[in-house]
Amino acid sequence: MDLGIAGKWALVGGASKGLGFGCAQALVREGVNVLMVARGAEALQQAAHQLIANNVSTTRPEVLFLPADITTAEGRAAVFAIRRDFDIVVTNAGGPPPGDFRNWDRDAWLRAIDANMLTPIELIKATVDGMAERGFGRIINITSSAVKSPIDTLGLSNGARSGLTGFVAGVARSALAGRGVTINNLLPGAFETDRLRNNFQGAATKSGQSLDAVMDARRKTIPSQRFGQPEEFGAICAFLCSQHAGYINGQNVLADGGAFGGTF
Repeated sequence: MDLGIAGKWALVGGASKGLGFGCAQALVREGVNVLMVARGAEALQQAAHQLIANNVSTTRPEVLFLPADITTAEGRAAVFAIRRDFDIVVTNAGGPPPGDFRNWDRDAWLRAIDANMLTPIELIKATVDGMAERGFGRIINITSSAVKSPIDTLGLSNGARSGLTGFVAGVARSALAGRGVTINNLLPGAFETDRLRNNFQGAATKSGQSLDAVMDARRKTIPSQRFGQPEEFGAICAFLCSQHAGYINGQNVLADGGAFGGTF
């Protein structure tokens, strides 16, 4: 299927690895020009070179990369100094650490809100009017399945991402929708990423079990009996960015292998 987005420009956060890289990879394959952003310069450069080397699109899109912390005003200014207008924005920043809410002070909450709520809002604010003027725009916020099914040790993430979800529910249904701009949230469950493995390692250390035992136990709770792969997450993202997804707006798209047990 031709997604109809070849030649568009996309900004992808957290693009050096994991789900962000999966999204950048899928967009490049569709002929989308991509500006990849992440904090780790070496990993980001390697990821960008990998996309360039493995580019199978006949349109040969541009792949740019910027080592920056997009959760800061300075990082966002650096992004927009390279390019002001984007047709696609994939917001993605590393989630806050797990823990006991009794140990989180005000600064911990503010860091979580800055990274996982206010940064996406700032990126939306900076790009949607230009999208509306051009008659096309796609914003995908990578949030978490914990928005639908909260995880007790991820309270910082639960709170900050739920705040973003509430904001998006309103702005996605504003006048922007009638001008070709859609805003959706993509909620990953358990995907094979460094963050997932680190969280499991923490659980293994706490419980005294091996990492493999903890991962296997979690895997068995998923109807699909496996963890997701970043490539398939990226494919979902690319479709939501496509011309064909213009009637999908203000939604929370859950990709978790069927793990969420609710009807709605």
